[in-house]
Amino acid sequence: MNTTTTEHRVPAASRTALERNLSVRHIRFIALGSAIGTGLFYGSSETIQAAGPAVLLAYILAGVAVFIVMRALGEMAVRHPVAGSFAQYASRYLGPRAGFLTGWTFAFEMIIVAIADMVAVGLYMGMWYPDAPGWIWMLAAMLLIGGLNLLRVRVFGELEFWFTLIKIATIVAMIAGGLYLIVFGVSVGGYEPGFHNLFDHGGFAPFGVWGIVMSLGIVVFSFGGIETLGMTAGESDNPHEAIPKAVNTVPVRILLFYVLSLGVMLCLFPWNEIGSDGSPFVQVFAGLGIPGAEHLINAVVLTAALSAMNSIFYAATRTMYGLAEQGHAPASFTHVSRNGIPIWPVGIIGACLVAGLGLYLWIPDQLFLVVASIATFATVFTWTSILLSHHRMRREMLDTGAAPGSFSLPGWPAPTYAALAFMAVVVAILGFTGPGRTALVVGAVWIGLLLVAYRFLVGEKGRRRIELAVRE
Repeated sequence: MNTTTTEHRVPAASRTALERNLSVRHIRFIALGSAIGTGLFYGSSETIQAAGPAVLLAYILAGVAVFIVMRALGEMAVRHPVAGSFAQYASRYLGPRAGFLTGWTFAFEMIIVAIADMVAVGLYMGMWYPDAPGWIWMLAAMLLIGGLNLLRVRVFGELEFWFTLIKIATIVAMIAGGLYLIVFGVSVGGYEPGFHNLFDHGGFAPFGVWGIVMSLGIVVFSFGGIETLGMTAGESDNPHEAIPKAVNTVPVRILLFYVLSLGVMLCLFPWNEIGSDGSPFVQVFAGLGIPGAEHLINAVVLTAALSAMNSIFYAATRTMYGLAEQGHAPASFTHVSRNGIPIWPVGIIGACLVAGLGLYLWIPDQLFLVVASIATFATVFTWTSILLSHHRMRREMLDTGAAPGSFSLPGWPAPTYAALAFMAVVVAILGFTGPGRTALVVGAVWIGLLLVAYRFLVGEKGRRRIELAVRE
């Protein structure tokens, strides 16, 4: 009997290895898919109303911080291409407790963001079926995405590539079409397009610096999920080539998509008229006067929400898989199906999304802002852990005389300190809004529960085993 035949007869539950079947193209689009979604197509209306046209500065500032975080993560991923990447890096460089907190907080972040995407799906479907309850569409989205995440990882990567390509094509079409309208002065929805819209209606920064600062909470939520790029290292067929290419291009592309698309939008309409009902992208295309344009774009933003939810589901399952490898989650979380998919994490996340559906039935009008604020807290926690882990790694390399690799964070440690200061500002901002204060309370309770869980569930024996494992 040959080896191949023997392998096929191994029960699925006994398999614990992920497949390395993601190409550079897949990795780039998984990261793009997770970060270009509900935050841009729906949440941008909240940021515009908070800061006016000056919100562009908030996106640029956050984009710089994102690039620093991603370069730090990319450098670690090239040196240590493992599943559940930054949770394992935190264990290796900050200690097992930090790894436990980072991994489970990131999984928590992904689940919360997926709930926000589900809410967006219900809102988008409401344009076509205004009398149908939103929870029906949320349930349908949950079942669809859960099914896609049971497919072989290469199939998943290919589907996410096409999902994201649709989003990018729409953004490029809006930018190109908007620039045409601006250059030739074509009226849109009764408004005269032009750069004057950036300065009329109260000025470029109608709420001053405070408005820019207050918009950062949702802006960071919009970029949250880009760190899923690090999760793909364990399933990349060539992480030493794929990760640097993706890290160097994805953050810049996302920043350009956000700033250019929103900049064009703000030139087409007065800022105080954008996003008053539903997605601002649907509003822009509806204003073009093209028959059926708003329905086409509504379908695209619906695809965008499903795409982001798809990438996020992937990231959360791989995080739980990595946690189990470290002893931070039950060993059963490493059991994979015949398609190489961690079955238990998929089930756990599905159960959490059902709970999110229950929250929607409880507070339908406030759920999006609440979960976005909670996700912002978790995102900042994860990004901070990445920066601190990378900083400790570089300190260790400095102490041992090891030379930085060809792909390292330029200018270290100054960019790290600047990004950490940015994270501190974002956390402070959350305390000035109702949903933000709720997020801080939920975040504090979450971290407290994790510390208790680590103390009593991992134990001293587990901690010693983990310390040995992460230093191998």
